[in-house]
Amino acid sequence: MNQENPQDELADLEISFTLNDSQVRVSIKPWETALETLRNKFGLTGVKEGCGIGECGACTIVMDGKAVNGCLILAAQLDGRTVETVEGLSSNGTMNYLQKAFLDKGGVQCGFCTPGMLMSAKALLDECDQPSKKVITNALSGNLCRCAGYVQIVDAVEEAALIKSKDAEDQAVNR
Repeated sequence: MNQENPQDELADLEISFTLNDSQVRVSIKPWETALETLRNKFGLTGVKEGCGIGECGACTIVMDGKAVNGCLILAAQLDGRTVETVEGLSSNGTMNYLQKAFLDKGGVQCGFCTPGMLMSAKALLDECDQPSKKVITNALSGNLCRCAGYVQIVDAVEEAALIKSKDAEDQAVNR
């Protein structure tokens, strides 16, 4: 046994989960966070490390429909779950309704907080079709914007809700 670092002797774990609509399997260390696994094993750099203690929301992912901090979730907890990252929002290089609304409303400034904000907004809009400003603000309360662009971000989420609602109406009419 290695006396310098006993953790080196711990066996890797094999986990599998759905990541951005694809089934994946990966070998992880027992102490690895979801943030580390998503960035280092899958190259998903939209999951950002800001504070490492769950205060800033830069690492927000959606796990089983709920926004969670990737820095606070152990990678082992992803096993059997459905995980979405900001990279899963676009399709074939085309932005989705949330990304378009953030761009149109100026909800993107330096961009560091944007992936986490988008994922918190996605989790909210998947649960609530027409959230009030208060509900949006509450849903985004775990995400810090260093540029203080909160007004534009809330406006973008409101716009995204309208776009999503209109798209749903259009699909219903075309059936």
